[in-house]
Amino acid sequence: MQKRKLGKNNLEVPAIGLGCMGMSFSYGPPKDTQEMTTLLQTAVERGVTFFDTAEVYGPFLNEELVGEAVT
Repeated sequence: MQKRKLGKNNLEVPAIGLGCMGMSFSYGPPKDTQEMTTLLQTAVERGVTFFDTAEVYGPFLNEELVGEAVT
């Protein structure tokens, strides 16, 4: 997968990531946990390693969802 360098420290991140905001915040009520877990696991199987989330989505519900799904 292609990577991009960010900032002055040249942190490398994948060119493709998965935005997680809609999984537990915004766009209506939180989505089904099992469906989102399956989505996250499928993304990992396909090489996605960058998950865009923020503590304001819940707070912390998004991080807990991603953490449970990818471990």
